[in-house]
Amino acid sequence: MTAIKTVLAELLGLFIDDGALALAAIVLIAAVAAAVRWAGLPGLGGGLLILAGCLLILAESLARAARARRRGGG
Repeated sequence: MTAIKTVLAELLGLFIDDGALALAAIVLIAAVAAAVRWAGLPGLGGGLLILAGCLLILAESLARAARARRRGGG
């Protein structure tokens, strides 16, 4: 049973390496989708928001990883 859990954890790790990064991206996409659907945001504007938001999320994640590496945690 332990081997199965280990394999499943490794398989999940292939798709979700950084849980905070994945969660932030999901929240961003959901918020922009809601804005497009119910607030009347144009589709192109929503796409640009997702692009900008994903770039900011990625930059924050990279900065967090660099800080952890400098502290010796990575």
